[in-house]
Amino acid sequence: MKSKQTYLLALFSAFLLWLAWPPMPFTTPLLLIGLVPLFIALDSISGNAEKKQGKKIFLTAGLTFLVWNTASIYWVYNAISAYNGPAVALPVSLIPYGLGALLMTFAFWLYYRLGKYVNKKIAYLGLISFYIALEYLQQTWDLAFPWMTLGNGLAGMHQLAQWYDYTGIYGGSLWILVSNILAFEAYKKLKSQTGYLRFRTAGIWALVVIIPISISLTKYFTAEQKGTPSNVVVVQPNIDPYQKLENIPPAEQIKILTHLSDSIGQSNTEYFIWPETAIPNYADEDRIRSNPDFVNLQSFLSKYKNGTLITGIESIKIYQDKKTITAKFDNQKGLYFDNFNTAMQVENSANVQFYHKSKLVPGVEKMPFPKVFSFLDGVFAQLGGTVGGWGWQEKPSVLYAQSGIGAAPVVCYESLWGDWIGQQVKDGAQFIAIITNDGWWGNTSGKDQHMMYAKLRAIETHRDVARSANTGISCFINQRGDVTQSTKWWTRTALKANINLNDEITFYVKSGDLIAKILSLTAILLALIIPFRKWIRKPRHA
Repeated sequence: MKSKQTYLLALFSAFLLWLAWPPMPFTTPLLLIGLVPLFIALDSISGNAEKKQGKKIFLTAGLTFLVWNTASIYWVYNAISAYNGPAVALPVSLIPYGLGALLMTFAFWLYYRLGKYVNKKIAYLGLISFYIALEYLQQTWDLAFPWMTLGNGLAGMHQLAQWYDYTGIYGGSLWILVSNILAFEAYKKLKSQTGYLRFRTAGIWALVVIIPISISLTKYFTAEQKGTPSNVVVVQPNIDPYQKLENIPPAEQIKILTHLSDSIGQSNTEYFIWPETAIPNYADEDRIRSNPDFVNLQSFLSKYKNGTLITGIESIKIYQDKKTITAKFDNQKGLYFDNFNTAMQVENSANVQFYHKSKLVPGVEKMPFPKVFSFLDGVFAQLGGTVGGWGWQEKPSVLYAQSGIGAAPVVCYESLWGDWIGQQVKDGAQFIAIITNDGWWGNTSGKDQHMMYAKLRAIETHRDVARSANTGISCFINQRGDVTQSTKWWTRTALKANINLNDEITFYVKSGDLIAKILSLTAILLALIIPFRKWIRKPRHA
């Protein structure tokens, strides 16, 4: 097979994966065969007695993942440019466009290298382990961007992902990889063999596809919505994020939000959910009760006896010394401070609670590896910044109302972290409150993907989701991942629903990303075979 043909196959895989990716409707099953053309191309390359096979393997796989990633998350440039301008957006966009593709390409290159020293089954185990381990790295390190984790793809048809309450998204990644491997092996058998046995691998592949789908659909159609009802309002103020800081003062924004809330709120409403940074006034958390905006919020809540408000707010904490790595020095006051992207809970009492967004966008909200670059803090201070960027909290937390209800506050990008939200549920959260501002991205598929991923969090935890997005899409999602109500993009509105407050703990919530952790360990052990066999115990035929 010529290089042109292998590259065309790589592009065909990229096309199939893109076609299967949210928000494309009804094409999700293509994920189960989307990598087959790439496997055919790589098999052709490794089967030729040519030099620089490793380089060709890397470039071919790299083409698939670079094109697929860029086509699926093209909107990232919009989002980063909105925060930091085009000069920053282009290099920072390379993190999701290129780095994620590079890691996935590296998994296939390691698979090729391992295949030189072990049998095919172990090599395939290596591929699965390498791929999922590097997906898990994408979730856990300081350059985290787990948007393109294969398991997220089932958000397009969440009816097929009901067993995520046991496995989380890495169970989906495992299923997709195994399916593609078996489909490729079935293709080879059907092409090269004759007789009945050539259909055996195809039969095994069919079972691997059909059994999880059958289990999922059975769970979906027999699922019961558990828990006690609670009346919740989510508000979508539709305030242009490009204009709100300059043209709309915080008091005016609060007026819009309270009017929308009052328009559908009722005497038994227990929660009002407002979007991320709904109050952009950098309020001092330690003096919040004397803040005029906070006083207005309590005045609004006084009409609702059992009402609790969760709203986004940009807040600060002031220190006498450099208490955190992210703290910045205020030359005028001679004090240090942290600024946070915060979820604040307000009640008809003196009680007020804060949750600080912790999963920060690398390169935009947080300098990657701040401890490594802490020696540059003095330089950044002269420029009015810090190596740490926005502040964050180290562990997830739950916002408890005076009624005893526990809410899992999730700010924007954090809705991609199933294990983080799972810990909030384990700690007592009975529903998930997602607050976000997707208006920075424009009317792109990014806003749809972001909303659809929230369905997976509902399935994993068996928790209803109340999602407030500034410009859309705001919605309610039930425990099996159905969007029961939703708004249109770029409209000023509010939604009301009785959600279920559930106390059940799923296996996934108990165990977390167990599959990813086990396969990460397996990946390390299998990767060690490569240098061991190459330099220490060379093959006998070498």
